[in-house]
Amino acid sequence: MKQTPEIKTEAEKEILVADDQIDDLKLKFYEILRKRINRFVTGFAGEYGNKFTGYLLALPDFFILLLRLAADKRVTSSQKMFVGGIIAYVMLPIDIIPDFIPFIGYIDDLVLVVYGLNLILNEVDKQIIIDNWSGEENVLELLSKVTSTAEKFLDRNFLKKIQRWISNLRK
Repeated sequence: MKQTPEIKTEAEKEILVADDQIDDLKLKFYEILRKRINRFVTGFAGEYGNKFTGYLLALPDFFILLLRLAADKRVTSSQKMFVGGIIAYVMLPIDIIPDFIPFIGYIDDLVLVVYGLNLILNEVDKQIIIDNWSGEENVLELLSKVTSTAEKFLDRNFLKKIQRWISNLRK
């Protein structure tokens, strides 16, 4: 159970209220994203779409992982800024492929998130990723599967655009 800290000043009270509002916003975005993916999966996934369906359903879990990494004290400030850039990419409507395009609009988000998490894995202890993961599948195996599948089935130019975006974010 979450302990409520003792509130001493009005400023502290305002910070707690702001934190609760941010948490509500994160959860609302998570639920919207999950509903959109579920709607697409049930209505539009074809033969090739089925390859990515399970991975797309993990996108909200990856998003929560990113949010948790951004708050984890074991993650450095520069890594948190990188994570924040990935979070912004997922949340903002301007993407390499717009989100309103069924199925394909979420593939760039998924691949960018996975590529970004793979880079983060090179810099932090794997246990940090595991500790912050709440998805059903093993996160390290899932990252590997998504990366492998993306490299097999997606256009190389598309993947290069995502890699360029991530490289620019790292600078």
